[in-house]
Amino acid sequence: MVLDMSTNSPESQSASSAFDATSKPSPTYQMYQKVAGKPLGKALFSLGVALKAPYFATVQPRVKELRPGYAKVRSHKWWLLNNHIGTFHAIAACNVAEFAMGTLAEVSIPASHRWLPQGMRVEYRAKTAGSLTAVATADLPDFSTITTETGGQTVTVTIHFSDDEGKESVYAEIDIWVTAKKPASA
Repeated sequence: MVLDMSTNSPESQSASSAFDATSKPSPTYQMYQKVAGKPLGKALFSLGVALKAPYFATVQPRVKELRPGYAKVRSHKWWLLNNHIGTFHAIAACNVAEFAMGTLAEVSIPASHRWLPQGMRVEYRAKTAGSLTAVATADLPDFSTITTETGGQTVTVTIHFSDDEGKESVYAEIDIWVTAKKPASA
């Protein structure tokens, strides 16, 4: 399900779900909550995610805000991210989108479930001016309806990018396949 972004800004969207991720936070969300308010906490959290999936380190993403159904990530433009015309490379933006989607999924999906990316759709809307900020949102399902018997469900994460001038230069949607984990065999 895709959020209707035509009436509200990404920041005003809220995730809805029968699962209350704030009362039963994932280990990733617990870690983020523990370090986010400390000096360098968000930077160290971002580095930890990049160490778990090293390719993310190429775009040096920094989590700015993170909660179930919402992730705000910033990637500073530097020469390695330039394309041939000196703007933020399109594939680097895709990498930032995947980082934002992945952190959102990790704090939103309960420990009883798992997720895998299915596909990505990207629109390059304008040349970027400087660094990019990605805001990822998702309308979370009722996870209790996703069981080993019922199968999985596609959840679409929507990512809006703004550059240093505030214009939306990139838009992406990433579908993730959410399934219930199989019970451990006795």
